[in-house]
Amino acid sequence: MFENIFNQKKVLVTGNSGFKGSWLTLWLRNLGSEVHGISYMPPSKTNMFESLGIENKIESFHKLNIAENQYEVNKIVNIINPDFVFHLAAQPLVSVSYQDPLFTIKTNVLGTANILSSIKDLKKEVTSVIITSDKCYDNLELERGYNEKDLLGGKDIYSGSKGAAELIIKSFYNSFFKNHEYKSTVVSARAGNVIGGGDWGKDRIIPDAVTSWNKNKKLSIRNPLSTRPWQHVLEPISGYLTLASKLYLDKNLNGENFNFGPNGTSNKTVKDLIDKLSKRWGFKEESDSYSIRHTDDFHEAGLLQLDCSKANNILNWKPNLSFDQMINLSADWYKEFYDTNDLEGMVLASENQIKNYIKIAKGKNYSWTK
Repeated sequence: MFENIFNQKKVLVTGNSGFKGSWLTLWLRNLGSEVHGISYMPPSKTNMFESLGIENKIESFHKLNIAENQYEVNKIVNIINPDFVFHLAAQPLVSVSYQDPLFTIKTNVLGTANILSSIKDLKKEVTSVIITSDKCYDNLELERGYNEKDLLGGKDIYSGSKGAAELIIKSFYNSFFKNHEYKSTVVSARAGNVIGGGDWGKDRIIPDAVTSWNKNKKLSIRNPLSTRPWQHVLEPISGYLTLASKLYLDKNLNGENFNFGPNGTSNKTVKDLIDKLSKRWGFKEESDSYSIRHTDDFHEAGLLQLDCSKANNILNWKPNLSFDQMINLSADWYKEFYDTNDLEGMVLASENQIKNYIKIAKGKNYSWTK
């Protein structure tokens, strides 16, 4: 399905130097898309985008802070003149939002507005998926999954900025995209924290683990019994691609928003995650891989789970991987990265993980693989 939609199409990915953006770029490249990127800077010193030389594998790359210069954003978007836009550019960390709240708000709110403003002025049909976060919801510590009709908000700056971005998307839809002259469309996609190879983000459990273990050090973890809805990075990306494809074919989805999250069986503790990961890494005893510390560096919400029934029912999308499969894909990617200096080999390894993911989905007869 994806090949028929994205082949030979011009696709703009903002935030393409990020973790999700790098994986999405590789997937689109394999679909035959002409990929263009806008990104301010990679999210960490070591990062997938630079380590795999992804900049040299796409049509164009523009280093730009999308929140600072609307004229430049508009100029670049006009030059690219994309058929599809995936907007992922963001300040993605709760911890950083405490350190630099204004940068977080500018990037996540004004940056989103600048991209949408540029898209609406293009004199062609453009299909856009704007990615926000599960933290756009006002987390009331409910046990049930949050659905697309729940209240937006948040108790920290990051969550507030994502809730505000959703309001900006809604207002742009109603003001400009609901009856766009050239039939351009826009939707939002909400997903939670993801894991997988290529992530070295700050204060993230798997990057911290593999970095420590590669240096023959124990991982120091806090709150080992905290439960999280773990999700491999390729899961929401398959959702974004499915959503864009369906929107391209069905304009009635214009203005909608969709959750992309794991099923309840992926709700595991931090300890569960590290135990599985350390075993795959090669530790004989899980306890040899980590020690426990207790700290309250910043407020962190409890379990925030998404109800993805809307994506299931309307898009025929659902999570693909088991907990063990996502752990194995993650550990294997990092092991190969640290064991080799072969840039092209890591590109191939990443592409093979995408193909393996698709193969698993085809075995389950998922509709987006047809």
